[in-house]
This record gives sequence, C-alpha cells and structure tokens, in this order.
Amino acid sequence: MERLGMITIGQAPRTDVAPIIERYLENRAELVQVGVLDGMTKEYVEEHLFPEADDYVLTSRLVTGESVVMSREKIQPILQRKIDELEEMGIKQILLLCTGVFPGLTTKASYLIEPDHIIPPAVKAMVGGRRFGVIVPLPEQKANLKPKYTPFGLDPVFAVASPYKNDPAGYEAAAIELKGKVDIILLDCMGYTEEARELAVKASGLPVILSNAIMAKLVSEMI
Repeated sequence: MERLGMITIGQAPRTDVAPIIERYLENRAELVQVGVLDGMTKEYVEEHLFPEADDYVLTSRLVTGESVVMSREKIQPILQRKIDELEEMGIKQILLLCTGVFPGLTTKASYLIEPDHIIPPAVKAMVGGRRFGVIVPLPEQKANLKPKYTPFGLDPVFAVASPYKNDPAGYEAAAIELKGKVDIILLDCMGYTEEARELAVKASGLPVILSNAIMAKLVSEMI
C-alpha cells in the first residue's frame, strides 16, 4: 500500500485531524504521522521554542490535548529534519499539516505538499469578488497570515477562535463578529474540525470552508 507522510507542527498522532484525512484517502494509502514536537514536554516547548518579539507565531496541539504557542523561526530546522526522516523512509508524498508559511523547506525527491501554496489560490477561485473572512487561532496571526492572501487580490477580515480549546462559544462569537462584514469564511488552521465548521455556519448563516478538508480532498486525488 502507498504511504502518505503527514507532519504536524505539534505532536503525532493527530487524533483530531487524522480522521478527516483518512476519510478522503478511503484506505488507498497508509497515513504515516510524525510531529515536530514529538517527545517534548509542554514546559520544554515554552522554554525553548516560545516566540520572541517579531517572530512568526504558530500554535498546535500536544498528544495530551494541550495547546502550545511557538516560533516558526525556532521550529523550522526541526521541521526540515522531520521531512528528511520521512524521505529516508521512502515516503514519496509528504503533507505539511499547517497552513502557515514556511519559506525554504526542501526535499530531495519526495513531493512536499504545503497548504499555504494551495489554499489561497483555491479560496480565491471560490470567493471571487465576494467579501472574505478568515478565522485564525491567535490574535498575533492576523498580521502573520494576511500577506499570503494579498497576491491573490484578497483582503480578508479576521476573527479569532482557537481550535485547541474546548470552546464552542468561541467559534460562535468569531463567526458572529464576521457576520454582515463578509460573504464567506475560511477556517485558516489545519486544527479546525467539522464540528467547528458547523458551529460557524450555524452562527453566521454563511458558507464556511474547512482548510483540512480542502487539503484532504486534493491529496486524496494524488494517491
């Protein structure tokens, strides 16, 4: 059976998101999961990988269910090593389970599937000239993520709700904040689930796009 590598910037396995990917794979490929933070404690991450001033801020999930905040600049060398490890295992296609921007990641022969290269143009095709809203996990990410949409003529309105807190009211509040300002909403993190999408739809009455579902569908077509 073919294998699909999946790298989370948190810890593997991602029991929250992996089922969405596997549903689209339909048993045509084995999902091999690794995490940038595998083997690390929350305390270690907070001490060694926490963002400094002006760092690009990211968040993800530990196997304990806890969330952590980290610096892209600090985790990118670890992420590159995880890519190298999957290549050494003979895995030909590797999905990065993060919608953040990581300049300069490389592979020798495998194909690295980076959501930040795929989601903005795909969303532009769906949004067209309509008003566009984006829900992100952290307030700091409003400034971080806006530039990836600008080349596609998109000027998103942002709201914040973390996928890593058990807080349905947070999704509803973010969706209501965007209601009346936008015509379509993107959940811009691979950690959001179908439950989050449904809550946002119900609260806003608008179409809501789930990033990991887009990626799962596209990746499944490559297997």
